[in-house]
Amino acid sequence: MVRKRIQLAQNFLKSKSLVEKLVSKTSINIADTVYEIGPGEGIITSELAKKAAKVIAVEIDPNLVDKLKDSVSNRANIEIQLGDFLDYQISEAEYKIFANVPFNTTSNIVRKLLYSPYPPIDAYLILQKEAAMKFSGNPTETEFSVLAKPWFTFHVIWEFQRTDFLPVPAVDAVLLHIGKRDSALVEEASAALFRRFVKFGFEAWKKELKIAYKDILTYEQWKRLARDNGFSIKATPAQLTFEQWIKLFEYFSTGVPPHKRKNL
Repeated sequence: MVRKRIQLAQNFLKSKSLVEKLVSKTSINIADTVYEIGPGEGIITSELAKKAAKVIAVEIDPNLVDKLKDSVSNRANIEIQLGDFLDYQISEAEYKIFANVPFNTTSNIVRKLLYSPYPPIDAYLILQKEAAMKFSGNPTETEFSVLAKPWFTFHVIWEFQRTDFLPVPAVDAVLLHIGKRDSALVEEASAALFRRFVKFGFEAWKKELKIAYKDILTYEQWKRLARDNGFSIKATPAQLTFEQWIKLFEYFSTGVPPHKRKNL
């Protein structure tokens, strides 16, 4: 069993009191349906069931599913599902997530959550610290963070000791909260254009944005945008804050003629 979980790169929390503390830091309440990804032996599942209306735990390991069903058989609000969460279809339009994410599937799971037709209201993910920094754009923005932040907020709400887990991981882990914004910062009608604009800037072979966007924004326009929004005229994509990216896109989407926008 241990060999199987190491293959899946999942490290389990040992302390029930720590799990209780973590769940208490979430927004999960008696009105919520919560999906748990990779419940393992159920140390988090049981605590979630004390707070939520319903907990649906999706576990890929059939041996653990059988054990879980036995251990939570007295809890009517827990449902155990066998399957790979990456293939799992969530039926609710409103739900929350709590997951101790296997490190080797982190990116795929986060992308599934954020870009599904009905993303979670709140997601609480235990994951590798390095990945959390990439997703949240800390200390510098990434393509992933800029593309996600118009619709979601990211905050690290707990930093773990490596010895909190079994087996002990070789990397640091955190609890990352991803919250769906009540109001998006980019209108849905402009979402595809925003994504093209950001991807073009990050993926251009010339890393200075003024060169990447030279067929869209004149040097004078770029110089004014840099001055008005407080970034260097030689800025690279990661040197802009998310707020500066939004200001840049606002100008692009309203101040640049449509025929020039086609240069993306």
